[in-house]
Amino acid sequence: MSDSIAVTAHNLYKFFGRRPRDAVRRLENGESRDVVSRTGTPAVIDASFEVKKGEIFVVMGLSGSGKSTLIRMLNGLVEPTSGTVTIDGTVITGASPARVREVRRRSVSMVFQHFALLPHRTVLDNAAYSLEIQGVPAAERRERALAVVRRVGLDGWENKLPGELSGGMQQRVGLARALAADTDILLMDEAFSALDPLIRREMQEQLIELQAEYDKTIIFITHDLNEAMFIGDRIAVMRDGRIVQVGTPEEILTDPATDYVAQFVKDVDRARVLTAASVMEPVRALVSLTAGPRAALRVMRDLQTSAVFVVGEGRRYLGVVRDRDVMRLVRNSDPDLSSVIERPTSSVTGETALSELFEASVESALPVAVVDSRDRLLGVIPRVTLLGALGNVSTTTGEIDLVEPAPTISVEVITQTLLATAQQPQGALVTANEGSK
Repeated sequence: MSDSIAVTAHNLYKFFGRRPRDAVRRLENGESRDVVSRTGTPAVIDASFEVKKGEIFVVMGLSGSGKSTLIRMLNGLVEPTSGTVTIDGTVITGASPARVREVRRRSVSMVFQHFALLPHRTVLDNAAYSLEIQGVPAAERRERALAVVRRVGLDGWENKLPGELSGGMQQRVGLARALAADTDILLMDEAFSALDPLIRREMQEQLIELQAEYDKTIIFITHDLNEAMFIGDRIAVMRDGRIVQVGTPEEILTDPATDYVAQFVKDVDRARVLTAASVMEPVRALVSLTAGPRAALRVMRDLQTSAVFVVGEGRRYLGVVRDRDVMRLVRNSDPDLSSVIERPTSSVTGETALSELFEASVESALPVAVVDSRDRLLGVIPRVTLLGALGNVSTTTGEIDLVEPAPTISVEVITQTLLATAQQPQGALVTANEGSK
């Protein structure tokens, strides 16, 4: 994902009703939305954000929160009452209709909730329609459209009409049309909300794959929190026309800015949103391979633990060594620590969801190691940290946060895990919070 900015919204207001600029002035001066609503509808109030190139930016809110009006201001379909929209460095607010159309043609494609396909055109011709509008020659647009139709899973359906397709397949045609246009930015307004749950999840997964492959910037509107958490790199939460928080899924889940957001996220499956990187702790029980057995024993003694992690050159994760094995090396005057290393069996990357760590954590008495793509040790996740994250309990204070734990992590599951812990041999490694115990 690039750090350059694809879309900027700056202090956007949209008021539907009489004397809109006066209504904006009153809102800016602190009058409440309810009072101003007596003369019309304040649909969007002082919305500001930036969307980076190559990210999926989700705008989430309940019906009436202003999210659909907001996305229509981003592509010039609705003119803001106040504020500016910038697309790829071009300010479209106040621009001529011809200029706005040119920016849309060059930079922005839209995928609609109800597909918006041309019923008399085939799948291929619908996918190629945006290229036709751009004036692309027939042979070229057919080739480009055919490639994306196949990529979205509609190979063999090119000559079918929309009426012959299921809802999920029709939405794939809409997505193919947007991709064929080859614009850098995709705006998707409740694009999957009309689909059955299984098809919807499949489309969400495919969208993530396509975004990674085509490196598009996607602004996605949804009222579904789980959908937002699943696909979004960052999420803007809207309420009554205002953006009340912008952050990553993890930030919104673990540090809600308002009581409204906290209530919104309380039923989220934390195990599928939080990642290993978000809960891992620094490793204190750590020794370099070249340091030798005596150094390993010294770390174990200082931290009052019976095992340490071992890293090689460049902090590459090699495994763990235990006190009894290291003592044997010391007695035999053997400096080769590598001979007693237990090879890593439960390392994960920072992007791994907590739901995928549960089994590994239960089966091992040792913390789960977190590594990067080059096998460098980044941190560890002790079992108590994992359980605390799933139950929204602080592992440093033991206090339960005000946000209730996700119901998908049941008491029975946590109890079974604790019982499994008690039946396993001791030897858990010390992490940053445990050295003084």
